[in-house]
Amino acid sequence: MKQTNEIVVALDIGTTKIVAMAGRKNEHGQLEVLGTGRVESLGVSRGVVSNIEKTVNAICEAIEEAERSSAVEVEVVQVGIAGQHIKSLQHRGMLTRNSLQDEISQGDIDDLIADMHKLALPPGDKIIHVIPQEYTVDNERGIADPIGMAGVRLEANFHIITGQVSAIKNLKKCVEKSALEMENLTLEPIASAAAVLTEEEMEAGVVLIDIGGGTTDLAIFHEGIIRHTAVIPFGGNIVTQDIKEGCGVMSDQAEKLKRRFGCAMAEKIKDSRVITIPGLKGRPEKEIMERNLAHIIQARMEEILDSIVWEIDRSGLARKVATAGIVLTGGGSLLKHLKELVEYHTGYTVRLGDPSEHLAHGYEEQMMNPIYATAIGLIINGIDNRKLDTSRELESTYENTVVEQVEEAPFYQEPERRPEKKDKGWSFSGLVKRAKNWLEADPDADL
Repeated sequence: MKQTNEIVVALDIGTTKIVAMAGRKNEHGQLEVLGTGRVESLGVSRGVVSNIEKTVNAICEAIEEAERSSAVEVEVVQVGIAGQHIKSLQHRGMLTRNSLQDEISQGDIDDLIADMHKLALPPGDKIIHVIPQEYTVDNERGIADPIGMAGVRLEANFHIITGQVSAIKNLKKCVEKSALEMENLTLEPIASAAAVLTEEEMEAGVVLIDIGGGTTDLAIFHEGIIRHTAVIPFGGNIVTQDIKEGCGVMSDQAEKLKRRFGCAMAEKIKDSRVITIPGLKGRPEKEIMERNLAHIIQARMEEILDSIVWEIDRSGLARKVATAGIVLTGGGSLLKHLKELVEYHTGYTVRLGDPSEHLAHGYEEQMMNPIYATAIGLIINGIDNRKLDTSRELESTYENTVVEQVEEAPFYQEPERRPEKKDKGWSFSGLVKRAKNWLEADPDADL
């Protein structure tokens, strides 16, 4: 069957994998995953497309797999974006309204956001998201939702996320060459947050860390609003590269070592177990101490965590995220004892985030894996965006109908004035006047 408005398809183009996932919400508001396609990503490096042809082939393969498993013909997709080129900045905008009598509407907020898209940026950068932080109405600060209020001066602080134009165009080109239409482009940590964070965590203050293959994405939420975003140009692949160079093995062997025997804390390795790796043709086997492997992994993960702590401090929200702490997600979060290392290194409480809370019951365990957090978050955001667009269309249609009715109404005419009453002569002033006239006409007349 064809893709309908109810069904949303996510396309997560990562450094190590490309995931296509079709889903919709059931009558209970839970997400039903209709089909999934997952293939190895060969044309993406650190979240950025480096080979168009390989990326297009991988996207087509993932989409075909998702179509077979879901019986849905995919035409439109929600796409995630990440990479070292992603930047964020804070900016303040202002809108002067024409009338104090009219209430502040969604249209006023849309106009304010549209002005932010005209912001002068460094050459080669393009705005991806404009996220309102808080509003000010006629010097009244700290307003979360100004719709319905009266005021002339509307101001807002915005968190603006930008990316390189070339990276965005290459990503869009890959999608279009796969015979697909890109409906929305979403920053991946924002999508992951929709899948793994709770409303209570976002309200209290929380740090989301999405450890992917090429990058580690960070997003900080407080009072239900995203306050800070950052991309650290290191992920699971750099750990694999360290193992390859430190142990003198091939890349595929290093990846297998990380997945099967990898540990983020060397002190957790109690015994002196030796791992034997087959040598190349005609060469002897190679032996590696499991503790030495853990030391290599821990050194690189601590370097990534140093960058995370620096970003949290730079945001100025270090104290405000102490309650909920850190939520880990992404494929790199599955590394053994990583949770304990993050707690020890940052001092925050840590939990592993998986999208199980949003999924309907009955799904196999592999769907509740952090590696699918971004794809599931893209579906959730896609559904919410469609609902928002529909409500705005209905609101716009209603406003246009009201205007048409006013324009078609007959022109207002002032009613004719009632004629003044004639003097009947029975008032006191009238009698005096008539008596005066009689006297002047005939002084000897009897009254």
